[in-house]
Amino acid sequence: MKHRLISGLFALLALTSFPAGVSAQNLMDVFGEEEPSTQYAYATFKTTRIVSGHSIENPANGVLLFMISHHFGKVNSGAYDLFGLDQATIRLGLEYGVNDFISVGVGRSTYQKSYDGFIKAKVLRQSEGARNIPLSVTLFSAMDLFSLKWSDPDRENYFSSRLSYVHQIMLARKFSDRLSVQVTPTFIHKNLVKASTDDNDTYAIGTAGRFKITKRLSVNAEYFHVLPGSVADDFENPLSVGVDIETGGHVFQLHFSNAQPMFERAFLTETKGKWTNGDIYFGFNISRVFTIRKPSMPAE
Repeated sequence: MKHRLISGLFALLALTSFPAGVSAQNLMDVFGEEEPSTQYAYATFKTTRIVSGHSIENPANGVLLFMISHHFGKVNSGAYDLFGLDQATIRLGLEYGVNDFISVGVGRSTYQKSYDGFIKAKVLRQSEGARNIPLSVTLFSAMDLFSLKWSDPDRENYFSSRLSYVHQIMLARKFSDRLSVQVTPTFIHKNLVKASTDDNDTYAIGTAGRFKITKRLSVNAEYFHVLPGSVADDFENPLSVGVDIETGGHVFQLHFSNAQPMFERAFLTETKGKWTNGDIYFGFNISRVFTIRKPSMPAE
């Protein structure tokens, strides 16, 4: 009995001798217990684009991404146009990681002399361990403006008629080190359409995937199905396939698509090419990142 009392007093003394600031984590370390950790999925996709469409990825906090997107003409245009190489549609874009969750971007396309801007926000990140979340979720909103001269300048034309809007919910899962899949419900609104019978609002659902072949090479594919309506009746669903090649500071994306433009409103609702007719555009994305601001280190 006396031996047990002395042992209990020593145990109580050992516990009360710790400084008041010792955390629960330290106590777990002392008694050989580890607090459950959370392992987050990373590099679900290699860059912010899968092919033409956005992925769930953002530039890192304080990082500026410069992207050059280029589509040549139709491969079936023949030898006279060097199978499309004599023609080109280009988009130049900048994207910036505001913090770990939000990024913003702007771009200028030769297609309809369009300007676009967007914001992306990560709301969930796939993880396991202490937090078990099966999916990554990113919200995307964009606005674009075409600056072509009006076809009929004598009529009353409104600036607001140049504007269109796109909203997407990106749901992605990294199933393994090799395979990632994304589903993207999409809503598009155009302030101006060609005819009164055309839809101002369009809905689409996108599916995309990435399969990693080597450490620096992957195969990507994406397809958007436009739901029934005037857009679906008059245009084609965009289908694109390609490869990602990482070289260190750059990521090269080489791809084939039946869509010529490279921003959301245009390639989702104005794709005219048919794969079955050989209306295929060869193109590429080149992205380069620059660290503008290093994130501040947390105080110890």
